[in-house]
Amino acid sequence: MVERSRWLSALRAALKRSRVTALVGPRQAGKTTLARQIVPENSPAYFDLEDPRGLARLAEPMMALGPLRGIVVIDEIQRRPDLFPVLRVLADRRPIPARFLILGSATPDLLKPCSETLAGRLETIELTGFALDELGAPAMRRLWRRGGFPPAYLARSEHASYVWRRQFMQTYLERDLPQLGITVPSATMLRFWTMLAHYHGGVWNAAEAARSLGVSEPTARRYLDLLSGLFMVRQLQPWHENLKKRQVKAPKVYLRDSGLLHALLGLAGERELLSHPKAGASWEGYAIEQAVALVRPEAAYFWATHTGAELDLLLIKRGQRYGVEVKFQDAPRLTPSMRTAISDLRLRHLTVLYPGDRQYELGRRVTVVPLTELARDPEVIARVGRAPRVRAGAGPRERVDSHSIRRHPARRRGMKHPEAHR
Repeated sequence: MVERSRWLSALRAALKRSRVTALVGPRQAGKTTLARQIVPENSPAYFDLEDPRGLARLAEPMMALGPLRGIVVIDEIQRRPDLFPVLRVLADRRPIPARFLILGSATPDLLKPCSETLAGRLETIELTGFALDELGAPAMRRLWRRGGFPPAYLARSEHASYVWRRQFMQTYLERDLPQLGITVPSATMLRFWTMLAHYHGGVWNAAEAARSLGVSEPTARRYLDLLSGLFMVRQLQPWHENLKKRQVKAPKVYLRDSGLLHALLGLAGERELLSHPKAGASWEGYAIEQAVALVRPEAAYFWATHTGAELDLLLIKRGQRYGVEVKFQDAPRLTPSMRTAISDLRLRHLTVLYPGDRQYELGRRVTVVPLTELARDPEVIARVGRAPRVRAGAGPRERVDSHSIRRHPARRRGMKHPEAHR
């Protein structure tokens, strides 16, 4: 069993602060396992709403919940939205006899009419699948291939993991979506999900998605929002401000779990993955999810201009701006796009994440950092690098002067094509 001490500590702290704590995240991410470490499954204060006995015990919710003391757990709360007004009444009692931990597989936005009842009383913690800091550096490639869902990651073989992921998606579409009141046909949603896998890492184009599915643009947008609300898709919003440049203002779309992405693309093992055209985009999405989960910024964006300059990830942390570029390369190079991002966005520092094992500096305020080092020390993104400076692509041990970096050949030739910025 993988210890999830970081999540357990965060959950216990939230329960001390708030009258109602919502632990939300995708199905099979480990919410129930965490909750049972706080309140045992056989406790009178534990209600599993997927168990008919748990539902029966809450036939009269005020009578069932009112006398309880301490921490009360209600698992899969979305199955009984009528409980939210009851929880509001119980949470407002003084002194507080009980605090409530509710578990759900949808964001508060999808349950908005219900969760608004608990405004001012509710604290939300979003649980993800396994992250690299929980598994250690040797798990990096396995976590990328299989994704972070515990049954997929812990499966005995690559084939068993792949089969589990395919079955999970089928069950999710055929059983779980209808339980949330979502009436989209499962075949239609699977087509849309598969289409998103091929657009993974790209800027959302509602017209193109709608045309491919044969639906209206608002309908395609609704499908995207549904998968985002179910923690399957990340819509990375663009950062734009009053610069003298035309900036991209549509979100980028990523499938949040790399294992599900690979299953949708039919990639059962590492050999197929590394030879696939989406391998680089897959790594980018994987590294972005790890960075957001580990750094825990106040906000996360991407940035791009119509002239080709872009930044994979802009993190706001303690009021400062930090840039993250993701490279699926052995030795990332300093690019004009990086210099443009530092200047235009006024970044405190830019970190280049890559799958290597050495940390080194590319230039002033630009540091190449292994993804495994970020897992060991998430604060590395928020610190100016102190490693020796090296020539782009030269290898971490070769020192050069800053003049040779500033006079990059691409800048001297005045290249304007988007590839020149990358």
